[in-house]
Amino acid sequence: MAFRTSTLTRVATLASAGALLLSAQISTAQDLPVQSQWPDTPTSRVEALAILQTLNADLLSNASATLTLDRWCAAHKLAPAGSKIVAQRVRGQDKPADAHIRELLAVGPSEPVAYRRVRLACGDRILSEADNWYVPAKLTSEMNEALNTSDVAFGRAVQALKFTRTNLSAQLLWSPLPQGWEMGAGLPASGTASLAPPPFVLEHHAVLKLPDGTPFSALVESYTRSVLDFPTPPAR
Repeated sequence: MAFRTSTLTRVATLASAGALLLSAQISTAQDLPVQSQWPDTPTSRVEALAILQTLNADLLSNASATLTLDRWCAAHKLAPAGSKIVAQRVRGQDKPADAHIRELLAVGPSEPVAYRRVRLACGDRILSEADNWYVPAKLTSEMNEALNTSDVAFGRAVQALKFTRTNLSAQLLWSPLPQGWEMGAGLPASGTASLAPPPFVLEHHAVLKLPDGTPFSALVESYTRSVLDFPTPPAR
């Protein structure tokens, strides 16, 4: 578990500075206005569903949601070139680890479990909100220091652990198409307004594990409608 302290310090400092700049601009996902660039047409609804399922598959097949969102942000030009995901800490809303979380982390009732709630932002867009319970004893002292004193994203802070991810559930919270559409159920007629997704469109529950299989973090990640905040695919 060797780790370069200077590298982590630089990452944490940059992430913290970025979060401070964003803190005056970023609200909760529920407070953000709907600014959909997607027209309300049957074609756009099919495309939106395909893109949501693409993101879902990317998240499920990669260990770090932070790094996956880095790539999503860049590929869909959601922020200026070179932007990275920044974690905005949400303080004062601590959720102690209950028996279920402790079971997921394989720790007893007396083992310290830390908690972090963050909003992962790409530029001025919040792409997800996450609850994270983790076992400090499983991390290096440098990692714990960065997590305690900065807004560095968890996945970036612990990247050197070469962790794996066990997905517990993945739920699509919004479908642009009605149930049974693939079996001939009628598609919604085109509307005059844009598509209006709810604040959250996808939710994942997962556990992060060390290479030897030891769990050290339990996550609940809620992805916002801002993951679709780019123009519809060009017409063919």
